[in-house]
Amino acid sequence: MKKLYRSTDDSQLSGVLGGLSETFNIDASILRIIVVVSGFFTGGLTWLIYIVAAIVMPTDQEVRK
Repeated sequence: MKKLYRSTDDSQLSGVLGGLSETFNIDASILRIIVVVSGFFTGGLTWLIYIVAAIVMPTDQEVRK
């Protein structure tokens, strides 16, 4: 089972979507587009979840220790 983590290699802001893309084998660009678009439709709730995930999720370097 793969662990969920923030990516330091594929990161634009904090690496949350890069880590999700590595975990679920999805292109990170597609996830980034989905998050931006869904943020407008949910009134920013998606962006709030992203910020919380960026604070809570460990980086891939912390997971490898």
